[in-house]
Parts: sequence; C-alpha cells; structure tokens
Amino acid sequence: MRFLVQKTRLLILLAAILIAGFLTTAIASYEVSKKALLRGISEQALPLTSDTIYSDIQRDLIRPIFVSSTMAHDTFLRDWVLNGERSPREIVRYLHEIKEKYDTITAFFVSDRTARYYYAGGILKKVSPHEPRDAWYYRVRNMKQPYETNVDIDMANRDALTVFTNYRVLDFKGNFIGAAGVGLTMSRIGSLIDSYQKRFHRRIYLVDKDGNIRLASSSMASDHSIRKMPGISNIADSILGNRTLERRLKYQSDKGEVLVNSRYLKELRLFLVVEQDENWILQPTVHMLWVNLGISMGVTVLVLLLALYVLNHYQRHLEKMATIDQLTQIYNRQTFELLFERTQADAQRSHQPLSVLLIDADLFKHINDTYGHLEGDRILRSISEKLRNLLRDSDVIARWGGEEFIVLLRNCKLQQALAVAEKLRSEIAESDFALPEKITVSIGASEYHPSEDLTAFFSRVDGAMYAAKKHGRNQVISG
Repeated sequence: MRFLVQKTRLLILLAAILIAGFLTTAIASYEVSKKALLRGISEQALPLTSDTIYSDIQRDLIRPIFVSSTMAHDTFLRDWVLNGERSPREIVRYLHEIKEKYDTITAFFVSDRTARYYYAGGILKKVSPHEPRDAWYYRVRNMKQPYETNVDIDMANRDALTVFTNYRVLDFKGNFIGAAGVGLTMSRIGSLIDSYQKRFHRRIYLVDKDGNIRLASSSMASDHSIRKMPGISNIADSILGNRTLERRLKYQSDKGEVLVNSRYLKELRLFLVVEQDENWILQPTVHMLWVNLGISMGVTVLVLLLALYVLNHYQRHLEKMATIDQLTQIYNRQTFELLFERTQADAQRSHQPLSVLLIDADLFKHINDTYGHLEGDRILRSISEKLRNLLRDSDVIARWGGEEFIVLLRNCKLQQALAVAEKLRSEIAESDFALPEKITVSIGASEYHPSEDLTAFFSRVDGAMYAAKKHGRNQVISG
C-alpha cells in the first residue's frame, strides 16, 4: 500500500513538472513551430497528397494496360486480321464484349492493312496520315515500346476527354498489323481529384504543357490558363519548364502566400498541381495553440489521475487479457475477433475478398482419454505449428477453443480458401504425430460477404465445420 501511495505521488509530481515544462517550451517555441508547420506542409503534406493522387491515377491506368495487352495478344484478333478482315461484325462484337466486360468507355482496333478504325459501335472511319487527329496511330506504328498511354478526345464518345492505352498488335512473326486498346474518361480522375480536394482542403488540378487547366474539381473553373491567373502566373514557367523533378514553390495572392507542389505525370502528359493557402493553415493554428495549452494542462492532470485509478482497479483484469494462447503460442479467440473486425473493415474499403477456415481435430476426446491430457496438449501444439508453417505470413491463425483452430485468409476467395484448407487437411493427415493412430482434422471454409452480420458469418463457418465432421471427418466442406 505504501508503495502504491509513493508511486501515485511520484506520477503526480512528474506530471506537474512535465506540464510546466510543456507550457514553457510551447510558448517559447511558437515561432519555431510555425516555421516547422509551414515547412512540413511544403515538404511533406503537399508532396504526400501529390504522391497519393499519382499512385491512385497509376492504379487506374494499370487495368486498361492489362486489357489492351490481352487484346493485342488475342489469337482471335490476330487471326481475324490475317484472314483478311472478312467479317467486320465479328470484330465489332469482340470490341463490344471487351468494353462491357472491363467497363471501359471505349474499345478499339485500327487495322494497318485497311486503315479502318473499328470500335464497339462499328467502323468509325479510316485513319489517314494527313489527319491531325490520327497522328497518334502513326506514332504508335513507329514506336519501339509495346504501348503508350495518352490523353486525347474520343470521336466515338462526343469528343470526351479520354485516357487511351494504345497497344501495338503484331502477327505471329512479329510484324505490325495494327493498334488495339481501350479508353477511360478523364471524369474518373476528376472524381478522384474532387475527393482529395474535399478531404485535404487543397486546390488540386491538372494542366497541359501550355498551362491550360485540363482537369480540376467541380468548384474550380477548368477553362483557364495558369499563365493568365493572378499570382500563379509568376511561377507558371517554373512549373511547366520541368518534367523531371517535383517542384516546391510559392506565390503571393491577394489573401497571402500560397504553397505549391507540382509534378509531371508522364502517363497523361499533364502537370499535377497542388496548392495550399498559408493563412488557412496558420489562423486556426494560432488560435488553437492557446486554447490547447490550457486544455492540455487540465486534461493531462485529469487523465493521469484517472489512469492511476483505472490501472489500480483493472490491473488484475488486464493481466488476464493476454493476446497469446499459452498452450499453442498462437493468438487466442479474443485477439482473433479483434483482428478479424479490423481486417473486415479494411477489406470492405479495398474491396478485397476475405475467407475463414475453422479446423477441428477429429476424435480428440479419444486422444485425451487414451493417452492423457499431456499427450493431447502435445498434439495441439504440433497441429498449431504445422498450420503456422503452411500458411502465409499475412494469414492469421488462432486457437478458437479446445481442439478447434481458426484461420483468417486475407485477400482470398472461397475457391482459394478451399485449396488452402485441403492442403492443410492433407498435410496433417499424412504427418506422423508419434501415435499408433493417425491424427486428422475436419475443416469448414467460408468467404465473408460484406453485408453479412459477423455473428451469422461465424455461425456459417461453424456449420460448415460440423458438416465436415458429420459426413465422415477428415474432409473440407464450404458453407
């Protein structure tokens, strides 16, 4: 008791010293903090926003590149061209299916032999080296790399600004026979810009090499040139004159200084510009600095006193809430449920599949009754070790209770989960556990549905496992 009182007094004394030091340091270093804040926004926050948008744009561009590559290497497409393009209806149907299957705004093929431009609606036109709009085709025809991504207007879709992936199509001997690809409207990237602008309260837009704003949020005019806009026109040449390095700039507006981060997106041949007003950052910061100082004093003392009370009251209870099962050295059920809830939330945001395996050792009561509980514990440890060795590092395994184990498979559909479960079942059934009889397991496998109640989901997995035991054990059943 005396030690507890001394510990409490010491913590309170330390808290008082820390608060006094915090107040003195915070007030003395306000100017330093102000500069650090602005530097952090210029060197970290704005570039991070730029990097995030760039990464998302690249992710959106990966899919059309994959689709275009599939088209360029499609045996049907090449055979159809080499056989003389006898039935345009076949290629039109093919392009329509590509468009619908991969949810693109357009799918096209331009034949080098006939110069016909085929798309999902039929034959659009014949390309010509004298037509400026067809310059892209002759550029693709002569380039060495297999594909390119560029921004252009789409004649087949009311001249909508579109991101095209143009892929060279070669015959079976490596000769150029045309160009195939798909297009995504720039509006998809526009919605991405809108979401980031609302989230970070920063102006974000894309400009071309001449400084014309090609894409911006719905709250910003997209028909202006930064060369003619007050303030930013002074640094327009610095933004547009560098296509290799990320630029950190600033300009003076009528409301104060504006921090600017720019980078060239070679995939789109556009510059990504992110702006942040300094005044918007500093005004609430100055006000909240003093408010937070006062609140921090009271809250810190209150939290420390409350923490002492809570720690003393729940100390024994917290000691019992271990995350690891002491017998098998894997996660316990409570920890698994917490991990599952976090993983389920992440999977819903990223639209990734999630599957669970429930594993039960067959006739385990017979093992305990025949060889004793110590031998049964050894078997449980051996099973858990084998499961750990067979699963991926990203998978989560836990002891569900008794002789039951549960496995969480991230980014895994049901068919993949069944294959993993069968591998686990087979490996355990074929292992030597140093007993006269074989050790087998029954496994239930289920894929989580985003709209499903967690209780109902675990009940479904449990039902699948019991179905496996009911139908003879040593097998895998999905539910």
